[in-house]
Amino acid sequence: MGKFQERFVSFFNNRWLVFVAAMWIQSCAGIGYLFGSISPVIKSSLNYNQKQIARLGVAKDLGDSVGFLAGSLCEVLPIWGALLVGALQNFIGYGWVWLIVTGRAPVLPLWAMCILIFVGNNGETYFNTAALVSCVQNFPKSRGPVVGILKGFAGLGGAILTQVYTMIHAPDHANLIFMVAVGPAMVVIALMFIIRPVGGHRQVRPSDSSSFTFIYSVCLLLAAYLMGVMLVEDLVDLNHTVIIIFTVILFILLFIPIVIPIILSFFLERTDPAEEALLSKPENMEPGKSNQETHEVILSEVEDEKPKDVDLLPASERRKRIAQLQARLFHAAAEGAVRVKRRRGPHRGEDFTLTQALIKADFWLIFFSLLLGSGSGLTVIDNLGQMSQSLGYDNTHIFVSMISIWNFLGRVGGGYFSEIIVRDYAYPRPVAMAVAQFVMAIGHIFLGMGWPGVMYVGTLLIGLGYGAHWAIVPAAASELFGLKKFGALYNFLTLANPAGSMFASMPRVDEPLKCEGSICYFLTSMIMSGLCIVAVILSMILVHRTTNVYSHLYGKSRSSNLV
Repeated sequence: MGKFQERFVSFFNNRWLVFVAAMWIQSCAGIGYLFGSISPVIKSSLNYNQKQIARLGVAKDLGDSVGFLAGSLCEVLPIWGALLVGALQNFIGYGWVWLIVTGRAPVLPLWAMCILIFVGNNGETYFNTAALVSCVQNFPKSRGPVVGILKGFAGLGGAILTQVYTMIHAPDHANLIFMVAVGPAMVVIALMFIIRPVGGHRQVRPSDSSSFTFIYSVCLLLAAYLMGVMLVEDLVDLNHTVIIIFTVILFILLFIPIVIPIILSFFLERTDPAEEALLSKPENMEPGKSNQETHEVILSEVEDEKPKDVDLLPASERRKRIAQLQARLFHAAAEGAVRVKRRRGPHRGEDFTLTQALIKADFWLIFFSLLLGSGSGLTVIDNLGQMSQSLGYDNTHIFVSMISIWNFLGRVGGGYFSEIIVRDYAYPRPVAMAVAQFVMAIGHIFLGMGWPGVMYVGTLLIGLGYGAHWAIVPAAASELFGLKKFGALYNFLTLANPAGSMFASMPRVDEPLKCEGSICYFLTSMIMSGLCIVAVILSMILVHRTTNVYSHLYGKSRSSNLV
């Protein structure tokens, strides 16, 4: 009995359990993607026109992107406290909307409805921040895969909740609003004490590679399954029993990853606590210790004192020269022969506050590259129905479902391939973002040309590229500006998404006659392709500026792997 209790404690403190629980929470965090499904109910119940619904949509987008409070609360509250605040916001905001739509509460003015939508959708910023902050701290050596998988599940949230609602088969569509209010809140409250950074589990384990491979396999299977289910339900009139079976299989796929922490905790031998000594000293030390501060200052001094031609040497020789210079500075500082000057602020790769990051050119390069790249992608997503109608497609919702799947695969794939770039080649992660933006530029050209079948190719390229941004950017920001204030940094960068959408927003056709043909969006698509090319240039400037940083962060691990 004592051994089982010990194993259970190990299971509860396993970082893979935290990761799997974060995946489940992220599966409920995509409530903003359901606005297109609940807006017709609000429109008909409250007699709103399209302009009023559009204002509610703006409130939804702002709620999804303004996460300053979530980032700040994650720094002062325990993670479960921030999740509880997000669950309450989600429940109160959408719950009140449901009461108004069903006639159980008095109708409020439009501005008040905008506030309710904002509050309800803003709850998911707490879910995103808590999940990312906890898991990036638990897996600091695997940031790309972790961020990509978590953001991917957030993108699939709308499709998962839609499938659950289809199974419920409620005749009253207002019940979808009730499910949006209650479902995510219940899941988050059930899991909020599991989501947290866990101590002593931060080194790379031999089982990590196989575990991530298993998770990736589940992600691909889940994406393929949802794509198949969407197409079958759209093309075939299914009875309710078949839909229930489809939904049960979906839940089984979502629960499969729990086998990883179960196997690691109950069926494999526990790791000797002495293994913690395998951590390098700077990583194992707590912040604020004087030895670490001295170490950081010496590293800063090395950057200032090393000859410029050192960066041109081969990797092995460069590391040898830097190690020799660092040793001399340590010795000289200990003997009092030199006085190590203090820095005015952290260097790239160390922990920044948001204020310190805002005065760095690298941070703004990330922001504006994300603004132009993801903003153009979000513009296409928001206008996909109109674009497909102009090209003669009747079933526009098929492309909406497809770009959701490509978005998911882009997030998962972006994290995976960017991790290969930094892990195997010690090259800056933003180069993967430049590739994603170039792919999006090609996708915009395809959409603008309006060739037969172009919507399938365009949604594929833009969905993959747009999704990749949200795996690459958070991981790169945590590498360049540290994990200590990651919540605040991440939530500031998310503002680039709605800002970019407004900057690259498509002109809407207000005439009563429907616009037909590629001429409708040709010019806009070409402009957005040009914006993506500008984003590629910004990303490559960032790559050039951060090459030495990534060489320092990942060069040692690469050389040890080669040995």
